[in-house]
Amino acid sequence: MEIRSTSGQDLEVFVDTILAAFGRFRDGPAEGAGNLWSAYEMDRNLLAVSDGRPVGTAGAYSFELTLPGEIVAPAAGVTGVGVLPSHRRQGVLTAMMRRQFAEFRARGEFLAVLLATEATIYGRFGYGPATYAQRLTVPRHRAAFAAPRGAGGSAGAIELLRRADCGEILEEVYDRYRRGQPGALSRPHRWWANGAGQSPVSSAPRHVAVHRDADGVPDGYVSYALDDADTLIVDEVIAADDGVDAALVRFVLGHDLVPQVLFKRMPVDHPLRWQLVDFRAGQVTDDSEWLWVRLLDVPRALTARGWSADGELVLDVDDPFLGERERYLLTVRDGKAECVPTGREPDLSLDVRDLGSIYLGGTLPSVLVRAGHVRAHGAGMAARADVLFRAERAPYCVHWF
Repeated sequence: MEIRSTSGQDLEVFVDTILAAFGRFRDGPAEGAGNLWSAYEMDRNLLAVSDGRPVGTAGAYSFELTLPGEIVAPAAGVTGVGVLPSHRRQGVLTAMMRRQFAEFRARGEFLAVLLATEATIYGRFGYGPATYAQRLTVPRHRAAFAAPRGAGGSAGAIELLRRADCGEILEEVYDRYRRGQPGALSRPHRWWANGAGQSPVSSAPRHVAVHRDADGVPDGYVSYALDDADTLIVDEVIAADDGVDAALVRFVLGHDLVPQVLFKRMPVDHPLRWQLVDFRAGQVTDDSEWLWVRLLDVPRALTARGWSADGELVLDVDDPFLGERERYLLTVRDGKAECVPTGREPDLSLDVRDLGSIYLGGTLPSVLVRAGHVRAHGAGMAARADVLFRAERAPYCVHWF
């Protein structure tokens, strides 16, 4: 078997192979806008070939990931991973993952991220779930907002547009938003230009409520459409602050002649249920992980993010897939970290996948200690790690790739 890099000439065979791995067919030409692979970076994709036939695929996008401290770092977004049913459990996926990690490191990338189709696949390659999302449904007859008891609200106004008329606004607002939201990924211009992905990046018909501040500058939007049952489906709510977010959520919940509003993806700490008169009206219909994170260079990753508390920890990090194990002294002062090899006794012993889970601050180390995955050496070490790794706000990723 050979693992080889692809070029633009391989787009059709790459797409057909990944679709065959999932039992699907192309319904149009591989070239052209309007589908996910129109954003593929073919110089970053891999084909596994056996006896002259393509049997597996693995791709990557060049993203930016916002880290705690509003720090933007490059990250490889793994996508298009699949192996034909005839060649599974024969080491094809493992070989592609090894080749892909080697290429990421050669490019100087120290972080990789992905969305997992199955939650049992990628842990063995060192990925850990790092952001989480909820699916919320609100019946319209129970959607009344409670009067706020504290400060808040928005001084702006909302304008209703069609998706086809506001692409530049969406791109601009999202880019400002993602730079301040830990866990958020960039959406490169070609995604918007090609309509690559799900709505509202896709050019599929959508209504878009754009919020403008007191000076008329767009600072938030909500994208939505009605399904065949007249449920109002919200693709995403993107807002500069909580006041803008509340105004946009209230807008869609006030829509006439719909039985319910479904928010496809919301942060797990979203205040919506607290904002309703009826706390129980916001029904969580799905609660799952979203973005998975893999550290490829532990010292670079830990020194890249911001920190909100001072302290130090000795981390014994095991990377079974790459056959690497190292002990690091992490020292944080004034929001910045140093991370160097050390011979000191460890405070925490953990797998690199668990470090990926706690890296953005969305998973407490103490939870993984209680789960039996991370070992804390000494009383108080788990609590110290919680304080150190906690981010100023919960990480959240809405981008689909």
